[in-house]
Amino acid sequence: MLGIWLLLWGSVALGGRADTAFLRRAHDSSGHCTYSFTVASPVEAACPEAAGGVPELRAELAALAARLSRLESRERGAGGSGPRGAEPGGARDPQQAAAASRLEAARGGMQGTVLIWALRNFPQRERSQVCPAAGGAGTGLLPKASAFRGAAARHGAPRGRQGQAGGAGRWLSPAHAVPGPAAAPRWEPQPLSYQELQSERSEVPVSRLLEETALGRPGKEDSAGCGQLLWVGEPVVFGRADSIAGKYGVWMKDPEPVPPFTRDNTWRVDTVGTEVRQLFQYEEAEQLARGYPAKVHILPRPLESTGAVIYRGGLFFQPRQSRSVARYDLRAESITAEREIPGAGYHGQYPYSWGGYTDIDLAVDETGLWVIYSTEKARGAIVLSKLDPETLEIRRTWETNIRKRGVANSFLICGTLYTVSSYSAPNATINFAYDTATGTSRALSIPFENRFRYLSMLDYNPAERQLFAWDSFNMVTYPVRLSRP
Repeated sequence: MLGIWLLLWGSVALGGRADTAFLRRAHDSSGHCTYSFTVASPVEAACPEAAGGVPELRAELAALAARLSRLESRERGAGGSGPRGAEPGGARDPQQAAAASRLEAARGGMQGTVLIWALRNFPQRERSQVCPAAGGAGTGLLPKASAFRGAAARHGAPRGRQGQAGGAGRWLSPAHAVPGPAAAPRWEPQPLSYQELQSERSEVPVSRLLEETALGRPGKEDSAGCGQLLWVGEPVVFGRADSIAGKYGVWMKDPEPVPPFTRDNTWRVDTVGTEVRQLFQYEEAEQLARGYPAKVHILPRPLESTGAVIYRGGLFFQPRQSRSVARYDLRAESITAEREIPGAGYHGQYPYSWGGYTDIDLAVDETGLWVIYSTEKARGAIVLSKLDPETLEIRRTWETNIRKRGVANSFLICGTLYTVSSYSAPNATINFAYDTATGTSRALSIPFENRFRYLSMLDYNPAERQLFAWDSFNMVTYPVRLSRP
């Protein structure tokens, strides 16, 4: 029978030298495919373990032949399911005759015929123990029957009645292997209860691998909750703009989306031009990489520069040539709030060092919505204001001692403002931090890579715990690590 179980009939004449080996396939009278594996005389020197066990093998074969005789006699007398003698008053069935002839051939011209338990059920190491020279099935050498039985016992071959192995690992006579016309025994594959090899897999986030490569294993640092910025990883590219209008831009995800939007929704604005009104909506970041938006929103008013953010179902942006901040509702597709930022410079008065009319920059962190700008009163230093996301009312304002034109960009994490030293240097740094909780600033030197040499937008997403950036046509992210609070 083909399948999980392979029946090999090994006809062996002991003694002499083995010059040839034959594997023959033929159909029996019942239509089953029978494989005969014949060796004239095995070279037992090629199988060291078998060489010393010839007497044992002969004894086992003799015992098997005796058991076959008893089984044949018992079944002839009891009318069992094996080959039977001629029924009274009738001729012998062709299947019975074929089975009987096989039995006579096995008992007469050979020392014994063994039904070999499928070699594929033994691990490779068991095969080598059975016969090191064999290395598996079909090599032309007959393994020791005792070795097969030992391997079968170790690997859970079920036991049958009267001490004989049953199920998948039974040692049966040829008569039992050939189905009779009535109550034919079936070979039912039984699952083995062993496993040769076991393996385990652990998945480690890429960002963690990068962190450990750069700074060693995390110690007291923690990725959950608020803390101070300790490390910024290498940029990962998500997409690339395909026209000159995308040299500068902004791309965003909502850290606190409202239905029907989710955190998978991604948004993009190409900001090159005087009438920037198109807001591209994508179902996920992968769609952004392919360049096919699910929807295009046309803003009622053109926006200016790259300071826009998406937060709580709204696009917050600076309308062109104004010191105001507006909220565009993504569901209603209309502007629902607008407020002027008192004294804020606009349209090139106090931009970041790269220019681009970046006078008013909006940001989101774990604590809410912020606006970053400067005023004449502050003499070009960065001013921070916390905004109400519904009304855009200013809740509180902080004035720092960091010159806005002296830094390339900025973002907030957990109420602390961080600035970038250069928009074009490949090996820039996060160079200053201003803590709104204490009202103090400090110098930093956290490595920051400008891979494409023109950073025009940089924002923090508290839900993703990443920096989103636009670097000369490329939309990238940076993993970050924070200290424990």
